Amino acid sequence: MARFIFVTGGVVSSLGKGLMAASLAALLQARGYKVRIRKFDPYLNVDPGTMSPYQHGEVYVTDDGAETDLDLGHYERFTGVPSRQSDNVTSGRIYYDILTKERRGDYLGATVQVIPHVTDAIKAFARDQIDGLDFVICEIGGTVGDIESLPFLEAIRQLHNEKGRGGSVFIHCTLVPYIAAAGELKTKPTQHSVAELRGIGIQPDVLVCRSEHPLPDSDRAKIALFCNVPKEAVIPALDAESIYAVPLQYHAAGLDDQVLAAFNITDAKPPVLRRWDDIVDRLVNPEGEVTIGVVGKYTGLKDAYKSLSEALVHGGIANRIKVNLKWIDAEAFERDDVAAALEPMHGILVPGGFGERGSEGKIAAVRFARERKVPFFGICLGMQMACIEAARNCAGFEKASTTEFGPTDEPVVGLITEWDGPLGRQMREAGGDLGGTMRLGAFPAKLGGNSHVAAIYGGNDISERHRHRYEVNIHYREALEKSGLTFSGMSPDGELPEIVERPDHPWFIGVQFHPELKSKPFDPHPLFASFIEAAMKHSRLV
Repeated sequence: MARFIFVTGGVVSSLGKGLMAASLAALLQARGYKVRIRKFDPYLNVDPGTMSPYQHGEVYVTDDGAETDLDLGHYERFTGVPSRQSDNVTSGRIYYDILTKERRGDYLGATVQVIPHVTDAIKAFARDQIDGLDFVICEIGGTVGDIESLPFLEAIRQLHNEKGRGGSVFIHCTLVPYIAAAGELKTKPTQHSVAELRGIGIQPDVLVCRSEHPLPDSDRAKIALFCNVPKEAVIPALDAESIYAVPLQYHAAGLDDQVLAAFNITDAKPPVLRRWDDIVDRLVNPEGEVTIGVVGKYTGLKDAYKSLSEALVHGGIANRIKVNLKWIDAEAFERDDVAAALEPMHGILVPGGFGERGSEGKIAAVRFARERKVPFFGICLGMQMACIEAARNCAGFEKASTTEFGPTDEPVVGLITEWDGPLGRQMREAGGDLGGTMRLGAFPAKLGGNSHVAAIYGGNDISERHRHRYEVNIHYREALEKSGLTFSGMSPDGELPEIVERPDHPWFIGVQFHPELKSKPFDPHPLFASFIEAAMKHSRLV
């Protein structure tokens, strides 16, 4: 029977609840347990798919096509367990489903209320598809005191009672700030946060205390006394040199031991942490370094490209190379000299995105990489920009563009209106709803037998995750291939371009999908490992 671990946060947001939950899951896995992590988001959007990256960071896409919170990326990267639609729910989704049932008459005339209808729906989500698991970790978004979080906190309070003794544990993450003028850490915010949580009916079993300074035993004892937990269950959480050192740091602080103790589990195996030791060793002791220029639209907020930046780090881990990322605003290239910014780069990456802003700068970056023979990686919109650049500058289509940016005489990229997916034939209309209407989730592709990408993948059949509305127009394939851009990956029916590459270039690959979503520190994605290897070789030539 699965046990539940509920993770809440207090004092301020961005304390790293998701990273802590992922690290705890990795530590429990290292002891031989089967673990799944879930995220409860209190906002009223049905999912984050229509939210600006500046509002919420990247949208993480699962194999089954769910658009989810970026924390699910941490969950996958740390555990290797593929996330799915049932692992992320929002208030919007809960209310949407309840109101749909109410309109159908499913409640038989009953008054629909937060308790029990909303809380029951939350509990049903928590319990869904957990057979065969030892632990289910449920992270509650936001902080204690947020009005929108109350139904979720009430639901986990009820679940705790229903599971009975030993069936669930509460972990509360708080901040212990350092007041420089006083020269000391302050425990009062943690005390107030726990008091508020207890007022809701939840008593934490373990406290994770984020701090910029080491937490003295005297402060741990004070927190334990006022918050009604053992001193050993007050876990200090200092900043780490890498997020991949966090599991080792939490283990050294006793997090997994205290969680198991709260469950009264005394016969757990010691964790096997060799792979985490190896990852940290590769990060701390690199044998070289490269600089990758990421030419994008949302460079002002690094969380907008969270999976991408981590996948590049994974490529460095695979090659025992330090990867330095240079975030470059694509709009700058529409005003400034492209060469001056990109000449120091050992590799150039143009990531996905939406909208016309910065597109000409991305095309300029593609041209620079092509002409200067700098390793180039284009992802989603980046691949589309590579095809438009080839059409304009190599194939003679001077007005080549994408219908995403408006009417064009040469639609090298256009809106996809129908495609084959796991649910059969999917169809969309221009001007329809934006939420959940893209080509989403894992789709197969066939690779050319003699292609560079087939050699990188070590085979001809792949499956990768997508998130886009526009596709490269297959009618331009012949002209683009004559200009030197090879279509080396196609959908199984041969209708949708998935990968392009340049055989006359040291490393030039564009992909319609998002390979960063499947990369892990202990299993780097082959495209990122190969890209960083190519950048390393290029660094030795310049």
